[in-house]
Amino acid sequence: MSTIVLLHAHPDDEASGTAGTTRLAVDAGHRVVIVFATHGDHGTLPPDLREGETVVDRRRAEAQAAGQVLGTDRIAWLGYADSGMTGWEQNAHEQSFHAADTDEAARRLAAVLDEEDADVLVGYDWHGGYGHPDHVKVHAVAHRAAELAARRPRLLENTMNRDHVRRMVEAARQAGTIGEDEDFDPDGPADDGNPMGTPEAEIHWHVDVREVMATKRAALSAHASQEDVGWMLGMPSEQFAAMFGDEWFIEPGRAPGLTHAHPLA
Repeated sequence: MSTIVLLHAHPDDEASGTAGTTRLAVDAGHRVVIVFATHGDHGTLPPDLREGETVVDRRRAEAQAAGQVLGTDRIAWLGYADSGMTGWEQNAHEQSFHAADTDEAARRLAAVLDEEDADVLVGYDWHGGYGHPDHVKVHAVAHRAAELAARRPRLLENTMNRDHVRRMVEAARQAGTIGEDEDFDPDGPADDGNPMGTPEAEIHWHVDVREVMATKRAALSAHASQEDVGWMLGMPSEQFAAMFGDEWFIEPGRAPGLTHAHPLA
């Protein structure tokens, strides 16, 4: 049995990005800990907030519920505020994750790694998939925390396969499910101006998570207050499986080559 710690930027990132890999690891007997860098303060404002309840309260509760769905052993928080999208004034807020000292944030994460004696740490690729400031920061903090941990964990980076997304877009256009004039382009500029994700040639692990798609969908459903989650859950099951049935990881230092297997199998 291994202990796996996953660092995610906001509540619901764990459900859309690594829920399948997480559930498969739990089913294989591994201990799984999810750490959230921020509380997701700038997510959708739920219309049904109870008196005295805040967005942060709701999102923390949703994260706990999703963790139960996934079978995770622990949910932890680094305690930073959501930084918003690139260029927002919240980027510079003194409590934002984006503005945090990288070493200080890494020490908070390393404390969790040491408490858990973690074997594996999962962060994000160099630009966090699509350039969100908090996602970019996850990459830096995860790498530094791995260096600071008493026992250095194996490091993986969750990413999106740009070539795979391009193939899906082209197939959808040929099938007529999206129009030729729709401008979604995985090779175009994302939030930070870079293309989304990572070229397939630079990715090491592909995990087919279709056998646990019901669990992944249920984990997303736990974050029902969020508008983007509603969009995801509104997809027909076949489209949802095509979009979210594959999870991708880079392993820094590993020889090139894509392996179609769970990295902890």
